[in-house]
Amino acid sequence: MESPDLFTAIALGIVEGLTEFLPISSTGHLIIAGSLLGYVGDHAKVFEIAIQSGAMLAVVWEYRRRFGHAIAGLGTDPAARRFAQNLLVAFVPAAALGYLFGKHIKALLFHPVPVAVAFVVGALVILWAERRQKARPDSVRVTDVDAMTWRDALKVGLAQAFALIPGTSRSGATIIGGMLFGLSRKAATEFSFFLAVPTLVAAGAYSLWKDRALLSTNDLPMFATGFVVSFVSALLCIRWLIRYVSRHDFVPFAWYRIVFGLAVIASAYSGLVSWH
Repeated sequence: MESPDLFTAIALGIVEGLTEFLPISSTGHLIIAGSLLGYVGDHAKVFEIAIQSGAMLAVVWEYRRRFGHAIAGLGTDPAARRFAQNLLVAFVPAAALGYLFGKHIKALLFHPVPVAVAFVVGALVILWAERRQKARPDSVRVTDVDAMTWRDALKVGLAQAFALIPGTSRSGATIIGGMLFGLSRKAATEFSFFLAVPTLVAAGAYSLWKDRALLSTNDLPMFATGFVVSFVSALLCIRWLIRYVSRHDFVPFAWYRIVFGLAVIASAYSGLVSWH
């Protein structure tokens, strides 16, 4: 499979940017969108690294002062060291499990129907978590990322490991996991943004090294297009989501996941769509 055409590069860049930080699974949407567009295979997975990098850079840009302060204060500022420590602790579980089992998970589950099933199951977890936090508002212990302990970070990291199952959603697992473990919706969302940086960098670097033989200079124009489109759409999504979570819950995203997942399952079993 060669580089994507312009329409595919733009479409997948938008899909990645708009879904990476929402609890609806960017990987799941990319698998389904790629299948619909006929852009699948190893080369398509390398293209996903480019657009995921664009989304990750959007977080770095939006929180550049926060990351800059943390880096500058590592040697002197306890809060900066705790922030870096928490990111490292939360990063390790998914990284270790992904390294050990990632190949097997991709072979078994990186297909539209298993993704659709994960969409529905994840939605039920979101509905349960939101109902639980509303029924027990006193369960919120942490309202700011800076107040997190390493134990809080480890719990969120363990939740992120469930996102190795495509369709679960990395952001959904970390946000909802954080809420279940006592973080406020806003704190869980912001920590999910921050955790995306080491997670996506490590996953991208590993995949890029593993599939480096597939790359060529001919890929640069369309890869760059997808990267830029993903960056812009992710930046807009991040700014919108922070405003959204201050006043709303994630229930609408859960119902979206249910409808979307059931539609994919129905189309597959009815023969309406021949999913690759």
